[in-house]
Amino acid sequence: MNAIFTEFTQLHGDRLFGDDAALLAGTAFLGRQPVIVMGHQKGRSIEDSMMRNFGMMHPEGYRKALRLMKMAEKFQLPVIAFIDTPGAYPGIGAEERGQASAIALNLQEMSLLKIPLISIVIGEGGSGGALGLGVTDRILMLENSWYSVISPEGCAAILFHDAARAQDAAKVLKLTAADLLQLEVIDEAVAEPAGGAHRNHTAVFEAVADALTKHLNELKEIPVPKLLDMRYEKFRKLGRWRESQAASAAPPAKKAHRSKKDKI
Repeated sequence: MNAIFTEFTQLHGDRLFGDDAALLAGTAFLGRQPVIVMGHQKGRSIEDSMMRNFGMMHPEGYRKALRLMKMAEKFQLPVIAFIDTPGAYPGIGAEERGQASAIALNLQEMSLLKIPLISIVIGEGGSGGALGLGVTDRILMLENSWYSVISPEGCAAILFHDAARAQDAAKVLKLTAADLLQLEVIDEAVAEPAGGAHRNHTAVFEAVADALTKHLNELKEIPVPKLLDMRYEKFRKLGRWRESQAASAAPPAKKAHRSKKDKI
């Protein structure tokens, strides 16, 4: 926040239950442009990581994010979201407070916000926990980050019944920035120094700031009705597929006979 933005002022709470330390959010300036900025915070020490729940948000985190995004719309401020989470917290308390509905409401409301939205995956982008901040006009990724419906370990446990086959699952998931750029799931992969972003923080901060500024300037020139149409089409096209000639030429499978009882 402090390396890329100026005058960052942190805001707290969802006005319903409490504050979620896994989400850092507030007002700031990107250059001369005022913005609302938010991002997952995993923590730096064991104590800090536990306090921030290792970047796994509770429902109040998603509601805090939505509260600030609605505030951004009121004052016509763009929103920039930094995504770095293994997923939303799946604990009993989170489920009791409406974890699934909180994420679903974010997806719905973000699709309709009449302001420019940009997200960037800077580490992990896991499942609905990431998507709850990721329904945006532009989606960026750091070169060595990943973004997927499930972690490789979780996928391997389900598909192969062996979490040790995470490498195989990662290949199937196509979760890298290069894969997702080719599949048009994301809009830009931001290059990192050799060995990773941690080798040269300053270079990464500059690259991210330049990418955010470029995309934000482009989005600001698009009329709101067209912006909403483009956002809708962006997410509608995800998951489309083409049938191969062999599949389309195959005869249709015979329907199995079902009794009246089966239909009931």
